[in-house]
Amino acid sequence: MSIRRLPEHLVNRIAAGEVVERPASALKELVENAVDAGARRISVRLAAGGLDRIEVIDDGCGMTRADMALALERHATSKLPDDAIENVATLGFRGEALPSIASVARITLESRARDGGEGWQRVVDNGALLDEGPAAVPPGTRIRVEHLFEKVPARRKFLRSARAEYAACLDVIRRLAMARPDIAFMLEHDGRKAIAVQQGDGREDRVAALTDRALADNHVVITYVRDGISLSGVAGLPTYHRGVADHQFLFVNGRPVRDRLLAGAVRGAYADLLARDRHPVVALFLDLPPSEVDVNVHPAKTEVRFREPAMIRGMIVSGLKRALDEAGFRSVQRADPHALGMWRAEPVSPTPIGAMPIFEAAGAPASAMPQAAPSLGDRRATFLTPPPMARAEPAGVPPPDTQSYPLGVARGQVAKTYIVAEAQDGLVIVDQHAAHERLVLERMRRAVEGGGVASQALLLPEVVELDEPACDRLEARIGELSELGLDVERFGPCAMLVRATPAMLGAGDVQGLITDLADDLAAFDSALSLKERLDHVAATMACHGSVRAGRVLSVAEMNALLREMEVTPRSGQCNHGRPTWVKLGHGDIEKLFGRK
Repeated sequence: MSIRRLPEHLVNRIAAGEVVERPASALKELVENAVDAGARRISVRLAAGGLDRIEVIDDGCGMTRADMALALERHATSKLPDDAIENVATLGFRGEALPSIASVARITLESRARDGGEGWQRVVDNGALLDEGPAAVPPGTRIRVEHLFEKVPARRKFLRSARAEYAACLDVIRRLAMARPDIAFMLEHDGRKAIAVQQGDGREDRVAALTDRALADNHVVITYVRDGISLSGVAGLPTYHRGVADHQFLFVNGRPVRDRLLAGAVRGAYADLLARDRHPVVALFLDLPPSEVDVNVHPAKTEVRFREPAMIRGMIVSGLKRALDEAGFRSVQRADPHALGMWRAEPVSPTPIGAMPIFEAAGAPASAMPQAAPSLGDRRATFLTPPPMARAEPAGVPPPDTQSYPLGVARGQVAKTYIVAEAQDGLVIVDQHAAHERLVLERMRRAVEGGGVASQALLLPEVVELDEPACDRLEARIGELSELGLDVERFGPCAMLVRATPAMLGAGDVQGLITDLADDLAAFDSALSLKERLDHVAATMACHGSVRAGRVLSVAEMNALLREMEVTPRSGQCNHGRPTWVKLGHGDIEKLFGRK
């Protein structure tokens, strides 16, 4: 078969296959055009998730009649003033979007230039010009796309339900609106307003408005500059997380992207702060010279390529960790409505006749009790219940002033697991195991940075039996484990001999520790750097060496734990992302008792 030149309509449909995969793809291109046109207000209206209609209205610079004709031709653009494509600063620049969309849908384009002139309209149906003429429109552009892929049934049948397509469109608008807080965005779906954010919002307010209002009180601000590259944005506290990674927003020079390098850097920064199945909420804005990043690697411009990817990854990890470190002992302080709903006023039932153990407890003689019930002794035993699972000690010295300590002063221990402290603004409850686990990990990190963790030799070396691959993994990391104070050696094909453990951990459960370390190395060994592997190993060791639930603590030990939490970075969450403490404010307590 001889080579032939493809007809224009077929070229446009091929381009549409690359650029316009679904309604959200078309919507992204249209809204990016509005942003590049200098719009300050962008309104979007959808019908049936964009399958039936997509309408975008902006108050940007608008187009003249001649510009509108060019805009519907392939590779015609106003966004490249010269041939230096590597210096592109706009969102769109290929000049394929409008003709590609017009080749697979009915498109109505109305526009009027901001600097004067009459408005004009062009109607194109699947590549064919149907109508054009004057239009009474304000300065700016209005474009309506109807019946996408209606005449291309092979593509139409692969589209998902209206609900699923709407979710994709919502995500597109959310990301573009987050990137440009200087622009007002409105999204309406089937007559219902879904997004309405105003021009001039601060970046933190805009991110919270588009994700979750609770993020406003549970985030840290990131500001980090290195070698002319700026990283900014907001990151949720580690205890503010989600089960899926749908609330991670990444922007490069104002362009929303989905980049594996950036997503991997976020995972690395939160690696020892979250459980493996939980994901942080972040919005990161990376600004760097255009020459340092290639945005022309994907037709839809959703991916980028960095000149120095390792430096970018390291910068994101460092910037996130620095911001989270500065958060100190902060933790998410949102009361679980279900948990609070469990607090109920118990009904007061009348005391049965003859059941008055309070007299006996007060030392009243048996003769003082009523004699109406012949089986009084048996029934009295039924009403004598064991003491509650809580403990406190009489203070030998005056208790500290609660105003001096953010986490308050210890007042007791509940269920041998939770420390109850009184702070100036409420009641603080601390999970002693989770809190101590974090403190031990941070101590180990400091010790490693200072030259190594001190070891404590076991009186009798302990043999731990594992399968051969697990032993191989541990044997390959003997040097790294030694830096953390763990002295192990191979003991046959399927066993490891443990001679010493970190002094700060003590002997503990050596079997469980070695087994968990082998599992961690299997999960992360090949994907992480040496430092990241050490962090994972240290986190596992810290879990085994921390104060366990069920251990009785003295008041002095409780207060010492609280004081160390207040000065330790990231102490607001354990190594798995769970909060180490929660606070019940005075207002919450008053609500429980009907005072407010």
